[in-house]
Amino acid sequence: MPAQVIDGKQTAADIREDIKRQTAKLIEERGIQPGLAVVLVGEDPASQVYVRNKEKACISVGMYSEVHRLPEATTQDELLALIAELAANRRIHGILVQLPLPKHIDEKAVIAAIPPEKDVDGFHPVSVGNMVIGDECFLPCTPAGIIELIKRTGIDLVGKHAVVVGRSNIVGKPVAMLLLQEHATVTICHSRTPDLAAITRQADVLVAAVGRAKMIKREHVKPGAVVIDVGVNRLPDGRLAGDVDYDDVLETASYITPVPGGVGPMTITMLLLNTLRSAERSA
Repeated sequence: MPAQVIDGKQTAADIREDIKRQTAKLIEERGIQPGLAVVLVGEDPASQVYVRNKEKACISVGMYSEVHRLPEATTQDELLALIAELAANRRIHGILVQLPLPKHIDEKAVIAAIPPEKDVDGFHPVSVGNMVIGDECFLPCTPAGIIELIKRTGIDLVGKHAVVVGRSNIVGKPVAMLLLQEHATVTICHSRTPDLAAITRQADVLVAAVGRAKMIKREHVKPGAVVIDVGVNRLPDGRLAGDVDYDDVLETASYITPVPGGVGPMTITMLLLNTLRSAERSA
């Protein structure tokens, strides 16, 4: 029997409807409209698409949106000055600097300049530290979206063996921490892991986040496993593919996320949710 497809697009739409309702309520009862500022430096085409999508998503749920498009030659000091300005702006509840940044700008310095209470991307070292120890913070958007998708399958993660393939700071490490907080037993695999399939075949929940098209095949998947595909890769023919060979794994998994339409739609949705929560906490 083929796996049930986890519809990230529908789940994201359901959550956005709820965010829209809560945003309207916050405006009506407290006169606070959640505001998100997105900063884009340079002309990276993929980043421009992401920023446009974030702007559209904000407006669709009734939030205030500001987009600051800066030239490639913008200095680090100029960018930090803008962040300081946004940090002091009471209309802005979330600040997001679109990555990657031009090479002459220190990414870490920029992330550290965003106040943790407006760090809706969940990248600030304080946010990351609070996530690791389980304290309240803004969770990074893609990992938070992954946990939400798994929970909505109705699967209880307590005691399950979750295997994460990939150890990036943006997805692999944080999603492993969040799975641990759900009381799963967590294993992280990466490019230096020998006999990857021997470990992934033990997984009740398998999260693939490596950025290599169709790397995870049927032989990597335990029958009945939940398979979450975070990868977005462009094939030579122009089509998008995940890190999982979807057609090969479909008959083995119990649940699977497609690419596109799985994890992707959840990322911006969790960003909107973080922005809403930030606005709710504001004076």
